[in-house]
Amino acid sequence: MTRPAGAPSTYVISLTPFDADDRLDEEALRGHLRRMAAAGVGVYLGGSGSGEGYTLGDDELDRIFAIGREELRGKVPVLAMGVEPRTAAQMIELGRRVADAGLDGMQVYSLDQGHGNQPTRVELERYLRDVLEGIHVPAVLSSHQSVGYFIPADLIGAIVTDYDHVVGVNCTSPDQTYLLRVLEAVDRRVDVHVGGPMHALTCLALGGQGYLSSDANLAPRLCASVIERFVAGDLAGCNAAYRTLMRLFTATRDCGGIVATKGALAILGLPGGLPRRPRLPVDDATAARIRSTMIDDLDLRTLEGLA
Repeated sequence: MTRPAGAPSTYVISLTPFDADDRLDEEALRGHLRRMAAAGVGVYLGGSGSGEGYTLGDDELDRIFAIGREELRGKVPVLAMGVEPRTAAQMIELGRRVADAGLDGMQVYSLDQGHGNQPTRVELERYLRDVLEGIHVPAVLSSHQSVGYFIPADLIGAIVTDYDHVVGVNCTSPDQTYLLRVLEAVDRRVDVHVGGPMHALTCLALGGQGYLSSDANLAPRLCASVIERFVAGDLAGCNAAYRTLMRLFTATRDCGGIVATKGALAILGLPGGLPRRPRLPVDDATAARIRSTMIDDLDLRTLEGLA
């Protein structure tokens, strides 16, 4: 029997700081994670997007997990995200590293067969069962648009029924009817979070637990306040915080995504490090746009207690 779903919450898909020589910046990572913990934001480490996970070697990933445990365990949830796998064995190997590191759990990405291929339902179910029978840490299923398909909601429900260590679902889809089907399939037995802030309020209204985002890398207090105000029944405050969050989300995407986030953190004097090649730091013109649209126009210093 899986555990009941928890309280509303938000998670950051943590960035990975690098230095000017493309090396992992451990000091910056520690400073960044402490800021997430202070805001009460749960953390996913080593993700393929914000975490630049595809650039990370195994030794670097192990070090990131170790630092994450040291800085976050017992303060906020800390889980591994990893990257989209080609095989079940790759996810099982991540599970071994997560167990060795002592993290709170891991995300199980949907299978990415590459070259535009998509698994059949039978193949997808076999993959999920192989992974879940090969790992021994709490697992959060990911149904994400990046792989070009979504796990059928009824299959998610069956997997939740059959595996006690499945504790959540991360659902990233523009289709709100799919989100509703997933919520109904799990029937409050596990947490459901949406990927990105776009459907955060919809998820909460439908009975889900919240959302993951890259935005908390820059504005963790703002991201947490959406949840806090929802829980408190402060509808006006929740809507105002969410509107500001969506303005930040839009401006960040316009300025370059995680590269823009790292540029904004540098402007603010906060730990975040540099992107790793082939990504490049923002140029002067983009830095000026970041200062205007992501920091000054939103009064981000005041929102985050930096003024």
